[in-house]
Amino acid sequence: MSELLPHLLLVVVLAATAIILHEVAHGYAALALGDQTALRAGRLSLNPVRHVDRVGTLLLPGLLMLGQLLTMGRVLFMFGWAKPVPVDARNFRLPRQMMALVALAGPAMNFSLAFLAAHAFRIPDLSPMVGAAVWQFMLFNLVLGLFNLVPIPPLDGGRIIVGVLPRRLAALWARAEPFGIIAVLLLIAVPPLLGQMGIHVDPLGAVLGPVLGWAFDGIFWLAGVQNVPDF
Repeated sequence: MSELLPHLLLVVVLAATAIILHEVAHGYAALALGDQTALRAGRLSLNPVRHVDRVGTLLLPGLLMLGQLLTMGRVLFMFGWAKPVPVDARNFRLPRQMMALVALAGPAMNFSLAFLAAHAFRIPDLSPMVGAAVWQFMLFNLVLGLFNLVPIPPLDGGRIIVGVLPRRLAALWARAEPFGIIAVLLLIAVPPLLGQMGIHVDPLGAVLGPVLGWAFDGIFWLAGVQNVPDF
């Protein structure tokens, strides 16, 4: 167990960084478009305490980490969320469209962080320990960014869809948010439970799995990385 503690601490730091910068990006995008709600609420801070959500930041990631560390000795998948940054779309000149841009800022931040981190693999004789940490950081960011682009409200992808659909369809899609929350929780929680019963059904993983592989390949290509160690 003592060998797992340093890895656990590293995972917490890397995951928290990805999640917090995702939320801060929403706040700064809103500020740039004319809404100061997040600024006034003190949510443009990098202080983790200001962004902690008891379930999304502590309970769910903690259970995922402990379960994987105890069963596999490493963390292969992480998911969580911070307390949403408050945004008041009434302060935008074009509320729906600008809210879509604010929503897009979160995943864009995660993809940018993954792209910047990928450049570490261009360093000659990179330490395997450092390489593994960088790869893990890229994984957290790509999973968080891609998952949030799923077009289900209240995920960022759902808010983006509301911003690009015609007004009537956008209103209908926005009203689905309470059901969207349930759908997201079911997509996350049900597959592991079914797996314990020998039923392997994971629609979200079936879609995001290949896309995640393509995202890694694309990020490494953009960063000019030729040879990436297998982690």
